Amino acid sequence: MTFDQPSVEQDLVTYYDQEATTRAQRDLSPERHAWRAQYTELLHSENRTTVLEIGCGPGRDGAAFASAGLTYRGVDLSPAQAAQARALGLDAQVASALDLPFAAASFDAAWTMSTLMHLVPGDLPRALKEIMRVLRPGSPLAVGVWGAAEDRQASWDDGTGFGPPRYFNLRTDRTLRAELERHGTIEHWATAPGRRGLHYQWAVIRTPA
Repeated sequence: MTFDQPSVEQDLVTYYDQEATTRAQRDLSPERHAWRAQYTELLHSENRTTVLEIGCGPGRDGAAFASAGLTYRGVDLSPAQAAQARALGLDAQVASALDLPFAAASFDAAWTMSTLMHLVPGDLPRALKEIMRVLRPGSPLAVGVWGAAEDRQASWDDGTGFGPPRYFNLRTDRTLRAELERHGTIEHWATAPGRRGLHYQWAVIRTPA
């Protein structure tokens, strides 16, 4: 089966628009809370004040960043998810990771969780390049995605009825690390077990100075 990004994005918007209210009420994993706290501490230690979240969802991480005193902006493909974030008082708008509506070197840091795994082959490097464009030199970028023991693409129907099956591009640790290292230096790396033989991959990449 082949996948094209426009069709993938259309299905994702349909699903996440329907799922927005439910996602807003769901807590994040303990690992996610811990990684965000670690990342926030890093930003404070480097006197960084602005953070962009790509794939902000209903603003759960965004609210924590804002509460920590950071100037936050978020983007999401789903209008309903972005609206949930705005309802929390966050600056959130609809945009794709492949076309961010910001000038070059606009942010001190960026955070993207469970988003870049929805990009078809070839679009992950495009998205990383676009994120790097809006970051200032030497900024830390935190990336979290679902991974697997082997590289594979899948379209999954989770049975919730929120929308069509969602596309996932799953990578091994080795494959993901190799791709990230093309765009910067990996300073932190961690994984957490998940369901269906998957695991969560989290990294902080330092962009070139």
